[in-house]
Amino acid sequence: MNLFKRILYIFLLVIVIANVAIWASDTTYIYKALVYQQPGIDDLELFPYTTIENTGKKEPWKISSTKNKIKLSDSLRNVLERYETVAFLVIKNDSIQYEEYWDGWNENSYSNSFSVAKSIVSTLIGIAIDEGKIESVNDPVGKYVPEYNVGDLQKVKIIDVLKMASGLNFKESYSTPFNQTTDAYYGKDLRKLIYSLKVEKTPGTEFYYRSGDTQLLEFVLTAATGKSMSAYASEKLWSKIGAENPAHWSLDKEGGDEKAYCCFYSNARDFARIGKLYMQNGMWDSTQVLSSEWVKNSTTAHGLPENGVATNQYGYQWWVYNDIYYCRGILGQYIIVDPKNNMIVVRLGHKRDKDKDNNHPLDFLTYVSETRKLF
Repeated sequence: MNLFKRILYIFLLVIVIANVAIWASDTTYIYKALVYQQPGIDDLELFPYTTIENTGKKEPWKISSTKNKIKLSDSLRNVLERYETVAFLVIKNDSIQYEEYWDGWNENSYSNSFSVAKSIVSTLIGIAIDEGKIESVNDPVGKYVPEYNVGDLQKVKIIDVLKMASGLNFKESYSTPFNQTTDAYYGKDLRKLIYSLKVEKTPGTEFYYRSGDTQLLEFVLTAATGKSMSAYASEKLWSKIGAENPAHWSLDKEGGDEKAYCCFYSNARDFARIGKLYMQNGMWDSTQVLSSEWVKNSTTAHGLPENGVATNQYGYQWWVYNDIYYCRGILGQYIIVDPKNNMIVVRLGHKRDKDKDNNHPLDFLTYVSETRKLF
């Protein structure tokens, strides 16, 4: 056997062994991960999805008479363009003050929200509690999800999961394709993944950001309401806040579960409605869509320790920064709520700054500081 044939033989053998290992370890999601490499904001058609309709009244945003009259500062525009922004929207005093799109995007274009979806899930949990579908945040998860009514899993409460303090062994990792986060995104069985988790730290004692916690909230919600998360979102949220376009939620498989921790697709104007709902303390027009108590608790830092230091950045699946609270996604998806200035800022795009100050991405800090100066 010559050298070339030997090398080819070894290469083919490695491929065969690798494929056997993938199938034996039930990690076939890796094939899709290797094909698509990195998640993107336009991944909607890669997966099955549901549609969240607005069956109520559509309420277009008011347009300020001075819309786009204010020129963005050079520092703000540089950050927007450096991180490949596709949508930037500023709403002040309930009117669109500034709106700009890039790369063919417009006010109706769909973008993946990534972890902005976590804040939407928190909103739905709050509504379910308001309705009495879920009795209390202090209920054990196992009351609604039988698979969590065994062993140490019985100790996990809904409030622990809301605070990202479940103590479960879900590792938020993006360094390699072989991890639970990639399995959740590209795999086809979220229940199997979440039901396989174990308690590794005492629930309710330590903050650790886990997409698996949000996914567990979906299982609580669907069990408590008897409806899919998309159906519940359509009835109780999207149809109440005047959304102009349907939204979409990716599923793990046809007829499966929504990827609750990510993958809610909408546009800048409709994302801004989530911010408005919270800035109005859960009220929309004359309807209390969500209790003001839930809004307050969601947007107040819980103070649990992270790596031994008390955190002041997280509530119930919402990020907190001084007197601002916001939703954020991994590629720089932001719904920023600034009650002091009666302002909502939405930014959608392909990238965000990897550097952080006290767990807040530096690009986010620029959006906050520059919009406060300009508007």
